[in-house]
Amino acid sequence: MDLVMWRKSSHSGNDGSHCVELADVGGGVGVRDSKAPYAGYLRVNRASLRVLVAALKGERVSGGG
Repeated sequence: MDLVMWRKSSHSGNDGSHCVELADVGGGVGVRDSKAPYAGYLRVNRASLRVLVAALKGERVSGGG
């Protein structure tokens, strides 16, 4: 089994809320809630993650995968 290194977002709340973690998993990026790490994760490709992050920032990006 490969070791997955999860990284907490630098924009996560200091009080333990709104915490998102990312990791390289199976040819994509894993996204999970750090408050519930055993609940699973969502795997997306890098292009889709860029589009998602841009949308959350209110930016417009074309070319999602």
